[in-house]
Amino acid sequence: MAFDGVIIGILVGLLRRGSLKGFLNVKLRYGWVFPILLAIQFLVYIFETRYAWVAAISNFTFMAVYIVGFVFLWMNRKEKGFLVLMAGVFLNFLVMLINGGRMPVSLEAASTIGKDYAQALQEGTLYGKHMVLTAETKLAFLGDIIPLNKPYYKQQVISIGDVVCGIGIFLYIQNLMVLDRPKKQKLPIIEKVL
Repeated sequence: MAFDGVIIGILVGLLRRGSLKGFLNVKLRYGWVFPILLAIQFLVYIFETRYAWVAAISNFTFMAVYIVGFVFLWMNRKEKGFLVLMAGVFLNFLVMLINGGRMPVSLEAASTIGKDYAQALQEGTLYGKHMVLTAETKLAFLGDIIPLNKPYYKQQVISIGDVVCGIGIFLYIQNLMVLDRPKKQKLPIIEKVL
């Protein structure tokens, strides 16, 4: 959903006559942290099915990524949209934390996307941070319970936290592209003296 927030934010920014040049003005404190966090998650995704020890520590890894990410957002909280983004990250972190470091996914919602997805979820062969939502799941309403189907371009199941994160990213991009651009100075009106 974060990627969706970026794409929708850029498209709306362009429709509002914003400029992509605003991205040149990004000045985030410790901005190098974010790509590292993405890389760690990507590496876990690749290697958890190949190495048992990676799978065994993946839930702790995801929790660490969330904590560091939250600190990064807090240090940049003055950026427009970041407090909303922080709220979304916190909701996802909370539901994962109290459910053993995994994001609960509704089997019912997963089934609307496709049988293969639902089966992979049941077999535990999905990307490691997911697990089946059951009656024992705590704070189940914060899990991945919202199915996105056609006509949406990408079928997936998302959480309330994902939606909030997407809104935060959208607001940040609007600020970069539209609200933060320099205002054109109006030329003074010269009156003719007759």
